[in-house]
Amino acid sequence: MMRRLYTLITLLFLALSPVFAQVTLKLQAPSQAEVGQQIRISYVANTQDIDDFQVGEFTGFNVLYGPSTSRSSSFSMTNGRTSQSSSTTFTYVVVPTSEGNLKVPAATVKVGGKTVKSASASIEVLPASQQQGGQQQGQQQGGGSRQQRQQQSQPSGSQISGSELYMTVTANRKRIYEQEAVMLTYKLYTLVNIQQISGEMPQIDGCHVQELDREAQLSLKYERVNGRNYGTAVWKQYVIFPQKTGKIKIPGITFDTQVEVQNHSMDPFDIFFGGGSLSQMVRKQITAPAVEIDVMPLPSPKPDGFSGAVGKFSVSASLTPEQVNANDAATLRLVVTGQGNMKLMKAPKISFPQDFEVYDPKENNKTQNTATGAKGSITYDYVVVPRHGGKFSIPPVEFCYFDPDKEQYVTARTDSFHLAVAKAKGQPVAYAREQEDLNVLSNDIRFIKLNELKSEETDDFFGTSSYWLTYLLLFLAFVAAFLWLLRQQKLNPNSWTVKGKKAGKVASRRLKKASKLLHASDDAAFYNEVMRALLGYAGDKLSLPTNELTKDNVIAKLTERGVEQGVVDSFIAVLSDCEFARYAPTSDANLAKEKIYQQASEVITQMNASMK
Repeated sequence: MMRRLYTLITLLFLALSPVFAQVTLKLQAPSQAEVGQQIRISYVANTQDIDDFQVGEFTGFNVLYGPSTSRSSSFSMTNGRTSQSSSTTFTYVVVPTSEGNLKVPAATVKVGGKTVKSASASIEVLPASQQQGGQQQGQQQGGGSRQQRQQQSQPSGSQISGSELYMTVTANRKRIYEQEAVMLTYKLYTLVNIQQISGEMPQIDGCHVQELDREAQLSLKYERVNGRNYGTAVWKQYVIFPQKTGKIKIPGITFDTQVEVQNHSMDPFDIFFGGGSLSQMVRKQITAPAVEIDVMPLPSPKPDGFSGAVGKFSVSASLTPEQVNANDAATLRLVVTGQGNMKLMKAPKISFPQDFEVYDPKENNKTQNTATGAKGSITYDYVVVPRHGGKFSIPPVEFCYFDPDKEQYVTARTDSFHLAVAKAKGQPVAYAREQEDLNVLSNDIRFIKLNELKSEETDDFFGTSSYWLTYLLLFLAFVAAFLWLLRQQKLNPNSWTVKGKKAGKVASRRLKKASKLLHASDDAAFYNEVMRALLGYAGDKLSLPTNELTKDNVIAKLTERGVEQGVVDSFIAVLSDCEFARYAPTSDANLAKEKIYQQASEVITQMNASMK
């Protein structure tokens, strides 16, 4: 009983839902057509309970038939929830009789005593395409659709001419400065039914090329050329940044296309019994012409701080925190915003105090390709570590670029920054002074009076027996020390040789200790242990004392030992990542530590294999 009641309520709700739903009436019509072409115009209402339908006058159109009424409805039930939709469509088939912008009239429907009106539309009507012979006469009589006339005029196979399918290329500028963006637009013109097209820009010597993102679906728009209405579409757009001056020739691009044409050789009886088709796909190659660009050099002399950027830019910067302890990290964030060759410019150089340890900036690129080059912002994060306490000043950051519109170099500047550094725990205070004046008082220096110097008589030691005895004792001590060193060398093996043989084992013990700190909260201890393993291994293996254990010395020694450059680069990269991670932790610290631990293990293994 309850189930039947539920079903009855559901059916009643579905029956009444159109009454409570908001009724709409939408007009569907093409945006373009040509004189004599049959086009379809539809008015779609989202209900079937329509009492009356009225439409205005089709001025400039010949109405072949209409309105043709069709209804559709759908019903679905998902997880106990039901939904229903229904619609009524009123369709007209009309033929434009004159060119220009013709207005499609609005229509009205009455639903439940209320009147709902659609919007009107405008169709751009082009003159009829110039055809030959009987086809032109048939077009003037308005007989057949555009598709039918197009299929009748389509050639087969290689008979497709260059006037029926071709590609053009245009440059938005032909004379530009070096590094300035120029956009090339490749546009398709077709009178045939094209199904597929492919082709890419080849490598261009001395140019950086970026392709603009476009919709994958090719949408044709009518354009009248030489008395014929072509279907046109922008197929590709490239932004090119010349890296050299002079005349640069952009080569032509060859596109492979697939065109559907009529198969005139097929017998209709064979087609009827499944032996073929009235249409076939043929291949056609079209080539866009080459373009020549005149590239002017940037004015000379270039400013010392020129970053290589060409376009329009602005800069902003921030320092966080503004108070730190010695050996703690601070970050200076520089944001460059604008448009131009942003993906090719260099990171600005910042004059930090000599007391600071500075790491390579990390870049965050948030740009997108446009007709004028990359547009957006690039963020540079400079991580610095002051080693001593004091008050430090960072001068304004200068970003120099070339503005092609102004034809001059422009320098954008930020404000200066001040950083207060407190002494590190357990270390003496070292104060940094911006300027120290040395005052020399006149009474601090006394002249030497030569007449007041008096010599004191002493015993003459030279040539005495004590003199010669002293020399003899020194000579005997030297001989004894030399003999002792020879004996020690025979008794004890070379300490550096021993360290070199044990370097791998020592590094393994330190890495094992680091592995115990992988999931601990003390990240600094983990990275310190990994760096000790790497630097200790390099020092023992290369016989380098601690005071000579620098990046340049390690690279030079590893190269002398015949270690591959890739292994050397990996070793230096792991060290840099460890040092950076100590002061700039990531959001997923455990994942970063596991990655660095794995890289350190691999690079030690590779170095050990290379230096056996």
